[in-house]
Amino acid sequence: MVIPDLGRSPRPAPPHVGPRPEPGSFRDPANRVFHAGDDVLRALDRTAAADWRALAASSFFPPLLTAGKVCGTEELPAGSPLRELPTAPASSGWATVLRHERVPFVSHPYEWSFAMLRDAALLHLEILRAALPAGFTTKDGSAYNLQWRGTEPVFIDIGSFTPLRDGEPWAGYRQFCQTLLYPLMLGAHLGLAFQPWLRAQVDGIEPEQMGPLFRGTRRLLPGVLTHVHLHGSVQRRSAATSTADVRAQLRDAGYTRELAVATVRGLEKLVRRLDHQPAATHWVDYQHTCGYSGDDRASKERFVLAALSAAGRRRLVLDLGANDGRYARLAARHADYVVAVEQDPAVVDRLYRSLRGEGERHVLPLVMDLADPSPGGGWRGIERASFAARADADTVLALALVHHLAIGRNVPLPEVVACLAGLTAPGGRLVVEFVHPDDPMAARLLANKPDGIFPDYRRDAFETLLAEHGTVEDRLELPSGTRTLYRVALP
Repeated sequence: MVIPDLGRSPRPAPPHVGPRPEPGSFRDPANRVFHAGDDVLRALDRTAAADWRALAASSFFPPLLTAGKVCGTEELPAGSPLRELPTAPASSGWATVLRHERVPFVSHPYEWSFAMLRDAALLHLEILRAALPAGFTTKDGSAYNLQWRGTEPVFIDIGSFTPLRDGEPWAGYRQFCQTLLYPLMLGAHLGLAFQPWLRAQVDGIEPEQMGPLFRGTRRLLPGVLTHVHLHGSVQRRSAATSTADVRAQLRDAGYTRELAVATVRGLEKLVRRLDHQPAATHWVDYQHTCGYSGDDRASKERFVLAALSAAGRRRLVLDLGANDGRYARLAARHADYVVAVEQDPAVVDRLYRSLRGEGERHVLPLVMDLADPSPGGGWRGIERASFAARADADTVLALALVHHLAIGRNVPLPEVVACLAGLTAPGGRLVVEFVHPDDPMAARLLANKPDGIFPDYRRDAFETLLAEHGTVEDRLELPSGTRTLYRVALP
């Protein structure tokens, strides 16, 4: 199995004393993920190693690997120094080690738009539907088992595949409902944003939380009766029943592999029916309402392109406040990968669908409020890394963003600049726009604030803050005279 080349130039990893365990990989004792430099390794115990070799020799897995639907994976040879990994407590040692393709940027499901979550769910079901006839299933059904290459979802939890036992239900069904199906139902049936629900609970939305939202005629909405109410009822009744007993009951009732495949097909049909077009907001049409003249737009684009090309090809670019992705697309010409962050789910969903239609694999759009970015979550707050811990960009674009944070959200200007600098890797570049207080957009924000509340929101104060964090290499005042762009080199 050959790990595909994504055309990325990995950043040289800082020195570490031995391989580092992945904080989010501890729930399955049969396998554990480690980081060794730029390598992503998965250690397998004897049972998991046997399952892997059967999987690699199966008829369904290699085509998925070739198509890029599962992450590139290869077993390391016996003499490889990378196989020297720490042994788990009370373990007899790892039987073998796999090396995985490193995804360009790790994201979390609560940072995805509706269409992204649905496409991830459909890939998960497609893989399961291919696995079942070949005698395999997946132990897990979590949305966290999927990541992205641009707008292309990829299944990453190779350790989740396991041989199928007769009469065995899909062990990942509950996780699938809680982290994929239920969030999609919230959007499609109720028009609710699922992101706060998933961010609040690492294990997703419980049936008991869904039930009260779908009473009366809502019980008849597609999928609700079966996957919310019946699922919740069965789960309560079988709480004291062992897995072996459940398996025996299903086998006695005639539950077959064919029925399992039919169930997955039914889930696929349901997920495809679920759709949600988020209501249009001010931000959807922001590019036409933000007050730029034609000359401003042209000058700004030239400055950004020059800044992106000045330092050579970039490994990772963050476009913060990306809106319709205009500058993220420009950045993709000069970078291996671009993460386009925007707080409005409707804007991100539209951008994702557009990029997906273009077949774009180098731009990942994410939903995130930069005044309340994704924190660390899960066990000890490190199982799911915070955005700041994941963002180590060669270039950060912060265009028409600072005034929204400093004035719109009352974040002190020194904090805004420190945050932007903190997301930029050492030796990287920050390309930032300052909107002057007399600009129409800034004036609109200030109109809703008490007089004199932002005495330090000034261009000279902003430039002083930039100089404290790096060297201003270039600046440009746009023709309108109320906005200035800067390119800052960080030490």
